[in-house]
Amino acid sequence: MQFIYKLILNRNSILVFAVILGLVAGDFASIFQPFSFFVLAVTMSFSMTGIRMQSLLNPKAMLGPMLLGAFLNYAVFGLVVISLAYFVMPTENLFYGFVVIAAAPPGVAIIPFSYILKGDVEYSIAGVLGAFLASVVVAPLFISLFANHTDVSSYSLFILMVKLVLIPLVISRFMLYKPLFRYIEPVRGKVVDWGFAVLIFIAVGMNRQVFFSAPTILLLVGGVLLTVTFGLGTIYSLIAKRMGIQRPRATTQTMLATIKSTGFSVFTALTLFGKEAAIPSAVMAVVVLLYLIFLSIKSSKLKMTVS
Repeated sequence: MQFIYKLILNRNSILVFAVILGLVAGDFASIFQPFSFFVLAVTMSFSMTGIRMQSLLNPKAMLGPMLLGAFLNYAVFGLVVISLAYFVMPTENLFYGFVVIAAAPPGVAIIPFSYILKGDVEYSIAGVLGAFLASVVVAPLFISLFANHTDVSSYSLFILMVKLVLIPLVISRFMLYKPLFRYIEPVRGKVVDWGFAVLIFIAVGMNRQVFFSAPTILLLVGGVLLTVTFGLGTIYSLIAKRMGIQRPRATTQTMLATIKSTGFSVFTALTLFGKEAAIPSAVMAVVVLLYLIFLSIKSSKLKMTVS
């Protein structure tokens, strides 16, 4: 019983379970789709409580990390993934799915994993916040530039970003109020994990026929995401080492350049372009999970070597 309890509270197990459930019981995914906005809004609000404004009391010190966080997340990861997808994806909607991934803000998991992997936590907070704030402008710009012949207006995209980023960020400030936060903090991680799991279940479930009948598409999508995530992460780590960037900061910067918000991209792709466009985001959930496990193992081996 204790084993089952630990299993359902483990982030990795929850996300794997969401993928499996989507494949097995995907017919029910459409029932939950109307609630996806509410699920994402709650999840984003809880996850953003990890961004503490106290870390930003020194604007001069934080401006650099905020700008670099936005640059790595959009100019580096975003443009690389769009370029690869443009040449590889067989349909427009699949390509649009990658445009949404490129436009998505970074995964808030970067902050706790900076702590777990002995990265620079303060730097991660500033970098994630900078990229989140930039997403309000960058996301509509990316989608307008690379999906410009769709019926999605720049204004509607801007309003969507305000709803999905700015409003949850404001709500999260109220949630940090001490008398309230003492009740939120113990359940925050699980609300975020299960919220993203619901969104992944919806994306996988609504595309379950692709997972069973179109292995070529899965290989193409997975190949692009694995190349960008693991390849870009490895290349950036080597560059950071060559430039003499200290390992804690390099670890955080690498995550800023490789990890996107899966839940955000799932919802946005479904809302703007339909279920086929959500396939890359559903696959990305698995790739990001594998990458975080890879970084954890790599960090453990490094500790053993140092000790």
